[in-house]
Amino acid sequence: MKLPTISELFKAGVHFGHIRSKWHPKMAPYIYTTKDTVHIIDLEKTIEKLKEALDYLKNLRKREGVILFIGLKPQIEEIIKEKAKEIKMPYVIERWIGGTLTNFSVIKGLIEKLEKLEKEKASGEFSKYTKKEQIQLDQKINKLLKIVEGIRNLKKLPEALFIIDCKKAKTAIQEAKRMAIPIVAMVDTNVNPENIAWPIPANDDSIRSVKMIVDLAAEAIKEGEKEKTPETQQAETTKS
Repeated sequence: MKLPTISELFKAGVHFGHIRSKWHPKMAPYIYTTKDTVHIIDLEKTIEKLKEALDYLKNLRKREGVILFIGLKPQIEEIIKEKAKEIKMPYVIERWIGGTLTNFSVIKGLIEKLEKLEKEKASGEFSKYTKKEQIQLDQKINKLLKIVEGIRNLKKLPEALFIIDCKKAKTAIQEAKRMAIPIVAMVDTNVNPENIAWPIPANDDSIRSVKMIVDLAAEAIKEGEKEKTPETQQAETTKS
């Protein structure tokens, strides 16, 4: 797939890091210079690492791998949700529930609870309750939706995580490490990239920067989807 040019990355603000006082020393290899106390990301390194990450996502999807999208900043929620739904990948945008990976059976239980309540409401069973009780049940459904809406079709642990904001997703990173699940992530200059298998040095605060990287990740996954062999597609259909 076509990678963005340095000029395109520059226009999207991908190069802006954080002020020097907030940097993480392990991001040093990806920093080009400092301007007005702000670290500037080396966009040549961004392109290099972006290509590696996109190739990995494409090949993973080609082997029917599931990638869980995670973006916990309010300003990027819609970007993550829209793109993940478009490519039929699970996502988490509200907040990370501890144990999502390390205690997946609990999450499955919440999904089953949500589906049971939705089924009861659709069948008219809620009518046997008082108005107050019906309101409480609706509130319970809405609460569960906020927690598991994006992962309700996740029947097993994902093969990889795609993370936008590593600082906010630190618990997800810790759980992925424990479960040996590889991570693809945008890494800003204030992030420790040590536990990220496929780091993409980039500004994770700019909406334009985030949208560019998320769009590229989605395109790579789409390409992998198109290149799946008939045998792989059949195996995936059988599993589902």
